[in-house]
Amino acid sequence: MGGYNIGDILYQLLSFGFVTLFIFLIVFLFRSFSKRRKQLNNIERKVDLLNDQVKKGND
Repeated sequence: MGGYNIGDILYQLLSFGFVTLFIFLIVFLFRSFSKRRKQLNNIERKVDLLNDQVKKGND
């Protein structure tokens, strides 16, 4: 009885897969939120620029 059990190998692979998936999800969410924040900042900057241009045009 020195060999590996198929069930043990399958359990180890699934456990490793879940840990890897969890880490991947955390990294993906962090990058997604970071990218969204940058996009919102760019949009806000452009809106402010347009707002300033409109104000200057009305003067």
